[in-house]
Amino acid sequence: LRILVTGGCGCLGSHLCRRLVNEGHDVVAVDNFFTSQKTNVKDLIGKPNFEIIRHDITKEFFMEVDQIYNLACPASPVHYQHNAIKTIKTSVMGAINCLGLAKRTGARVFQASTSEVYGDPDPEVHPQPESYWGNVNPIGIRSCYDEAKRCAETLLMDYHRQNNGDIRIVRS
Repeated sequence: LRILVTGGCGCLGSHLCRRLVNEGHDVVAVDNFFTSQKTNVKDLIGKPNFEIIRHDITKEFFMEVDQIYNLACPASPVHYQHNAIKTIKTSVMGAINCLGLAKRTGARVFQASTSEVYGDPDPEVHPQPESYWGNVNPIGIRSCYDEAKRCAETLLMDYHRQNNGDIRIVRS
């Protein structure tokens, strides 16, 4: 399979790329290097089934892929609060661009979400079942991350309902 990993040079993305490359897949890591670095994937550079593309996923991109793992977004409060609007754009426009690519290629989309969609720092329900909608402050200092991830999930579900798109959403 040809697999795109957005945020592929970040902490989680680099480990995912490594696993997929070792399984024999052709892997393309797309990253803008805002909170990541090439050294995270230095052992993969030069492998015939791995490539890195410096690109900001808020901008549309075109390639042929079978699967898309969308992990692109600053996850640390110090990083995502640095430029809150950019954080929102990364999650929302990034999801839109991944879904556009998926629609063109028929690719499966995996969306890395967050437990913060339930509310942070304190959801009202512990542990959170799938049916719990959360208790998020839409105007708080952390909301750029929480609400952007919630919106990305909405986009994926609407894509699935309208296009029968093959999607996966995981909250960590």
